[in-house]
Amino acid sequence: MKIIYGINKIEEFKKPVLAMGVFDGVHRGHKKILKAAVEKARKIRGTSIALTFWPHPQKEGNLYSLEHRLRLIAELGIDLCIVVNFSRNFAEIKAQDFIKDILVDKICAEYIYVGNDFKFGKNAEGDLVLLDNLGRIYGFKAKGLKIIKSGSKPVSSTLIRSLVKKGEIRKAQGLLHRPVSILGTVIRGTTLGRILGFPTANIDPHHEVIPATGIYAVKVVLGKNKLKGVCYIGIRPTIKTRGRFYFSKNRTVPIVLKNNKVNVEVYIFNFKKNIYGKYLEIQFVKKIRSDRKFPSLTLLANQIKKDVASAKKILS
Repeated sequence: MKIIYGINKIEEFKKPVLAMGVFDGVHRGHKKILKAAVEKARKIRGTSIALTFWPHPQKEGNLYSLEHRLRLIAELGIDLCIVVNFSRNFAEIKAQDFIKDILVDKICAEYIYVGNDFKFGKNAEGDLVLLDNLGRIYGFKAKGLKIIKSGSKPVSSTLIRSLVKKGEIRKAQGLLHRPVSILGTVIRGTTLGRILGFPTANIDPHHEVIPATGIYAVKVVLGKNKLKGVCYIGIRPTIKTRGRFYFSKNRTVPIVLKNNKVNVEVYIFNFKKNIYGKYLEIQFVKKIRSDRKFPSLTLLANQIKKDVASAKKILS
């Protein structure tokens, strides 16, 4: 998938079929819109285009980072994605001008797919009705797709975000139609995991919603490889009370801790490569237990062994 950052870099495309939305999370509803554009473009031998916005127009916390979102959009077969910088100036563009100047004059869209509830333009004055009316004037066809519901609630990024934060992985996964996951960069940590016998990759998440604290059975995507492991999310309460030092029978190791910082660490089974600076996608399969404080590091290490055994059983 080709990616264009900014509306001023848009070029000419063959029979453009546009899917428009924030697409934060690329959940079931978003997939329906994007897949509709892909299918239409293939049918007319055109170009399927996703138009998305960054940062979030409603200033909400992102379910997924832009990098993560683009990966997921690409998986659906979209040919091209245009990323619009949602700045203050852009927010002041009137809906009619957005349609005329961008959708018509720049993209030359022949078909436009949106969700029935999609709003755009200054003060969110643009909607499907306006698209449909102006489409008759400018020569494009607008198609609104029905909102998908889960029970009585519409499937939305806001709903999924709240489920992820609560650690309700199974429910969130059902709305996404794929595993809940976070994308992040591997950074250097305290090496405590290595000392305890379970070397972990410390993850710096890319501005994404993090699941509730606890221990999870996970699958780990590293490049084209899919591995298995166990992920810890928490503030390390067991070592927090010991200040900045880890005490063992034979040595004292300095541990630098940041108060109340939520750590994301993953222990990958049968894996010893140096992956500092690499991107990891952690896919959460099932929560094993909640985070808790242990009386000693020995008991913590014993519990980690049990967690690893549980994760292997879940993932087998």
